[in-house]
Amino acid sequence: MSLFTKTQHETLIANCQAQIVRMDNEQPDIDFTPVVKLFTPDAQCTWLLTELGLDDIAFGLCDLGMGTPELGFVSMREIRELRGPLGLPVERDLHFDADYGAQRRRTPVRAAPSASEWVRRSAEYKTLSAYAAEARVHGSIVT
Repeated sequence: MSLFTKTQHETLIANCQAQIVRMDNEQPDIDFTPVVKLFTPDAQCTWLLTELGLDDIAFGLCDLGMGTPELGFVSMREIRELRGPLGLPVERDLHFDADYGAQRRRTPVRAAPSASEWVRRSAEYKTLSAYAAEARVHGSIVT
């Protein structure tokens, strides 16, 4: 199985190109909704990816199962070559839906949100930063 569908691949590339344009124009970064979730079926590694460069380097929320998920870059070549303890390759989560809850948006809170408020918002907005905030609270990516 391919790690990305054609549509996901195109979206990841387009997101990267849009982010590059914003950076070149010194505009704030775009907080994309994750496009794809990858995971190791025989380990606790998870990646929520939002962008893919033409150099095969992706950006997203990376959780290697050690309780410290972080935003960063990852080599897709390395992910394709990675095998878990049972020798199983990384897979795409076919049931992942990043838009879950997007229709239930509420009025944003005016004060700076607490960690629990970020978790509540993450269930509604599901942008990469919302997943990251939730992961900081739980110590792992929760989808």
